[in-house]
Amino acid sequence: MKRALVLLAVLVLTTLGMAQEHAAATQASAHAKPAKSAPSADKVWADLMTGNQRFVAGKQHSYGVVALRHKLASGQSPNVIVLSCSDSRVSPELVFDQSLGDLFVVRTAGNVADPVALGSIEYAISHIHSPLLVVMGHQHCGAVEAACSGDKMPTTNLDAIVDKIEPAVKKAKSTNPSDLIEATVKDNVHQSASDLVANSSIIREAVKGGQVKIVEAEYELDSGKVVRLNEAADSQN
Repeated sequence: MKRALVLLAVLVLTTLGMAQEHAAATQASAHAKPAKSAPSADKVWADLMTGNQRFVAGKQHSYGVVALRHKLASGQSPNVIVLSCSDSRVSPELVFDQSLGDLFVVRTAGNVADPVALGSIEYAISHIHSPLLVVMGHQHCGAVEAACSGDKMPTTNLDAIVDKIEPAVKKAKSTNPSDLIEATVKDNVHQSASDLVANSSIIREAVKGGQVKIVEAEYELDSGKVVRLNEAADSQN
């Protein structure tokens, strides 16, 4: 009889404990703050343009990088993916006056959308859910100049870069041969943006579904300005 009473008491206490835990969890959930939603792609682009204006004026923000570094050690949530050229004069973090954790940057010579770039961007879209993808070329791009020269490249690796730019060269020759390199820079930005959508189902579906918008832009080496080339951020639909 005593054993039965002991078992009954244990059962009652266990049940009460579980009920209290459930009530506490429910109360905590009720008071929890909702997850912060990501800003719109247009808002993110506007913020980048404000940062670029600071860069042009030489009035960049001062960031507390030590504290920021510790904060970011547990994870990242950048609102922007940038595909840009590897050129040392074109650092997206600097030209947009951003800091650690603000941009997910993929850089290739000639800002070409090769398989490694595609995979990197697919990761950012699938796991970080950045709403804006910027494809940015720049004035006097060496990769574009090499493609426009028509010279044979000394390695297959360099050929791979030039081959990705060649469609833009052909288009520029037919539309603006008098300013071939600059025209090709702009056409190559559009070509890369088109390649992203054409060669990746993840990027294509994200753009079609409105999860990601694409902005095409060119960085001016002399002025420091970033100029938008396409009218609508989702023109790749």
